[in-house]
Parts: sequence; C-alpha cells; structure tokens
Amino acid sequence: MYKRQKLTIFKRFFTGLANAYGTYNPTTGRARQVKAAVTDQVIVDHLTGRQPYGVYLLVKECTRAVVADFDDPDKFGPVQFLSAASHYGIEAYIERSKSKGYHVWIFFSEKGVTASKARIIARHILDEIEQPLTEIFPKQDRLDTRVEYGNFIFAPLFGALVPHGKTVFIDPATFKPYLDQWSFLESVKRAEEYLLDEIIELNNLQVVKPDIDKTRMRASILGGGYGLPRCARMLLRTGVERFQRVSCFRLAVNLNKVGIPYEMAESILKLWAKKNKPNPKKRIITEKEIIEQASYAYRKGYLGYGCEETAILPFCHPKCMVRKMSK
Repeated sequence: MYKRQKLTIFKRFFTGLANAYGTYNPTTGRARQVKAAVTDQVIVDHLTGRQPYGVYLLVKECTRAVVADFDDPDKFGPVQFLSAASHYGIEAYIERSKSKGYHVWIFFSEKGVTASKARIIARHILDEIEQPLTEIFPKQDRLDTRVEYGNFIFAPLFGALVPHGKTVFIDPATFKPYLDQWSFLESVKRAEEYLLDEIIELNNLQVVKPDIDKTRMRASILGGGYGLPRCARMLLRTGVERFQRVSCFRLAVNLNKVGIPYEMAESILKLWAKKNKPNPKKRIITEKEIIEQASYAYRKGYLGYGCEETAILPFCHPKCMVRKMSK
C-alpha cells in the first residue's frame, strides 16, 4: 500500500468531486472523463505513475483551489501572477505542468470557499498583469442541472512525469523543483474566504450571487430581453454568417452596458457562437477568440453601438431610436 501519510496530504489539496475524475492516455495524450468514485486506489495509481488523475475542483458552489493555466513556457506570466497575488496577501504556487506550461495554484481551506469569489479574484489578477486570456479552473461558478461536472484539471505529482521535472511544484526564484514535494505541500498557506471578501469589496469587483438563476437569465438574454438594443437582440437570436469577431465584440459591449457581469457575458457569447453559420470554408469563432473580444470590450469600457459598422448594419431596425439619434 502507498504510504498513508503522502496519500493523506495529497487528498487535502487535490480532491474535489467524488463521483468523477479525468484521465488521459500517456501515449496518445487523449483525455477523457471517468464516471466513477475517486477512491484511494485512483490516487495511488496517479502518484505511482500507472494512470493520471484529473480533479474536478468544483463541488456544488465551492472549491478548495483556483488555478491559472499558463499554456506556454514563458516564466514571466506565472511570476507576475505570484507577485500580484502577494500584493493582496494571497500566497500562490507554481507547478510545472505535464506539457510546456505552468499551473499557478491558490489553495483555500479544506471546507472550500465560494467558487465565484475565487474565480473573479483570479480573473482580476490576470487582468492586472495583462494576461486576460489565461484559463482559470474551475471554469464555472457552480454545479447545477446545466453543469453537472464542470472541467477537470490534471493533478500534480503524476509518478511517471515527476522524474522528468514535470507536474511538480517549483521554486519561483530558481524555477527548479522543490527537493521534497511533500514537505513543500505541508508548508503551503491557504487563503480564507474573508480575505476574498475584503479584496472584492476594496476593488469593487462584481460577483454573481449563488442564488441567481443563471440559466433563466441566459435564456432571457438570448431570447431577446434585458434592455438590449434591437440589433443586439437579433444578433443573439439568429447568430451570424460573417464578421464573427466584430459581432462578438459589439455584443460584449452591449452586455456590459446593461450590467451583465463579465463571467456571464462570456458564457452567453459561447452559447451565441453555436448559432453562427459561417461559410463552409470558415470556422466558428473559437472560445479563445470570444474571450479575447469580450475581455477587451469589458476592460476598456466601450460605449458605442457600432451602428455604422458593416457587421452591424444588416441587423439595424428602421425604427431603432439609437440609429435615429446617431444620424
């Protein structure tokens, strides 16, 4: 049996949803979900290098950790993230991922914190260091009838890669692995929820309250309500055939103007993209492109409706007051 002490330490940091986990084929790299209990054997297999384990961090509306996934070998982003988090009194830790990049972890109490708070603070830090396209795990604020599992992230300390200096935590001063990963984990400092509340209040950050019915609100917006101008309502209802990125940007501007929080706007735009019907030679706008356009629109606080833009003109209504006022 694998050493009980190491198993206990690992489970304190890298367990979440108990009825599913992720894994991948080390030969092909193909990832998949396993709908089964996360047993001690699953973790032992991960630590000994037999089968990788991906953790679903989100449990109901709570998480024990939030992770920024820097998907390239540049060290500058992770180091900036650590520095910005430290400014707010939060300790963050860099893990060399299984591929070419880095995961930066912030750990919370073992009972967890509200995921929406953890995510919005991580997003705020990424905006501050001008890395808004960096992925965050968990990717959702809560599990519900629409999101049953969320997204898994591969846990550190996969036994087959540890000898190669991957999936291990590293010293940010030298970017070399800590010699004793288990002693390192025992020294980790966790952030408490009250600190997240203070940061949110001081920086006037918007958090969607857990009791908001997000599915119903999305349906209302996509169905053509919530105070949006007619062109935006039509864009959301029908999707587009051309000018997807410009349309995405203008939709993000309008969603921001009517007070939709960024995280919800991003979700709405991803649903909108599924309605698009580009030329067969063109692809549908990607998630990365959506995030790029939306984050820019929100960060810069644009106010224009884009009435004269080629992408928007086909959706203009002759009786639209905005159009009349712009003439």
